[in-house]
Amino acid sequence: MAKVKTTFYCQNCGSQYSKWQGQCTACKEWNTIAEEVLQTPEKSDWKSPASASVKRAAKPLLINEIDGSQDARIDVVDLEFNRVLGGGLVPGSLTLLGGEPGIGKSTLLLQMALRLPYKTLYVSGEESQKQIKMRAERINPVASNCYILTETKTQNIFKQIEDLQPDVVVVDSIQTLHSDYIESSAGSISQIKECTTELIKFAKETATPVILVGHITKDGHIAGPKILEHMVDTVLQFEGDRNHVFRILRANKNRFGSTNELGIYEMQGAGLREVSNPSEILISRKDDELSGNAVAATLEGTRPLMIEVQALVSTAVYGTPQRSATGFNAKRLNMLLAVLEKRAGFRLGAKDVFLNITGGITVDDPAIDLAVVAAILSSNEDEALPKDYCFAAEVGLSGEIRPVQRVEQRILEAEKLGFSTIFVSKYNKISLKKTAIKIQLLSKIEDLVGFIV
Repeated sequence: MAKVKTTFYCQNCGSQYSKWQGQCTACKEWNTIAEEVLQTPEKSDWKSPASASVKRAAKPLLINEIDGSQDARIDVVDLEFNRVLGGGLVPGSLTLLGGEPGIGKSTLLLQMALRLPYKTLYVSGEESQKQIKMRAERINPVASNCYILTETKTQNIFKQIEDLQPDVVVVDSIQTLHSDYIESSAGSISQIKECTTELIKFAKETATPVILVGHITKDGHIAGPKILEHMVDTVLQFEGDRNHVFRILRANKNRFGSTNELGIYEMQGAGLREVSNPSEILISRKDDELSGNAVAATLEGTRPLMIEVQALVSTAVYGTPQRSATGFNAKRLNMLLAVLEKRAGFRLGAKDVFLNITGGITVDDPAIDLAVVAAILSSNEDEALPKDYCFAAEVGLSGEIRPVQRVEQRILEAEKLGFSTIFVSKYNKISLKKTAIKIQLLSKIEDLVGFIV
């Protein structure tokens, strides 16, 4: 009997060690190193018809001699998904989708698989065929090109793929798969690496796009070794708040497109609905004018968004003032409060300040600084801002109003949604000639105070 080979892996970052030790030298975590059994495979994992015969070794080519023609992307019949991917699925690509439990990852991919006009294989290691059928009838009961397979062993999956020859493969999830060539349990570092390697080899040799679902840890990172994210072509993050119906799809890595695009969905009983104009749902329509509300014109990729910023400034009850921000960087909030106190003379050091970005989304665009400042001043003075005002500018440490990129696109979006005035930096170069919206130019934060106080 052959000797069993073992090695030690860090369950947090995937670093490999020859023996056990208490602390991982790579990620500095304690008690995360565990022993796993390895076994060298006796035969290849995936054999395409092209690789079944003996092939000549690859030779180097001049870059000018390589065929640069691109295969047509596969339209996933979902405008939001297509936008985030950069135009659709690339043949032979491997896409990893991560997100919180229950956020809707399986629903999103099953919905996509049911809509595709191509032959699609949906492999599930977490649900039975009857469970998937119940959800499919609720989402799209007339689909006819989607095949469902409940299997976790990669060798059996590849056998079914060879018989079916699908155009797209969806695997839910990579942590449930296991290969006979590795003796450790499913979800371990070595199993995830081996199964992903087999799927990559299959995808590249057959030009079949593969989409994987990945679990995440309590820290919000995709479970398994970090090398998993390096191996795949695209890493998508599906996020949202369980208390809100909106879900956001982002690309953390994309070899075939931008990582700045954003897809927004609304969770409904019949699945996820694409939100084509998110500005209308992110801004609440109120009959009464309330203090502490301001609207910011922001950008996510190439898409302009109008979001509502809410602020509450009140006297600190317990002596130590609180600073709390939801959907906004708390350190940046502290910086803006310091600018207000130093440059504009507002004494906020003894007051609680709470900030919220409505809709449950998180924004890191510095162009919403001016809206944050306006909302704080409005709440502090208890003076409501006009509902048709919006803001798009960055605030500097010296109190100057700094220009932001693509301001004209923000202005046109505000005009389309019926705003009458937009506040921007006077240092922005604006070439718009005829606009129905008034463009108010500001140079210092003191100029904004005059419109609010």
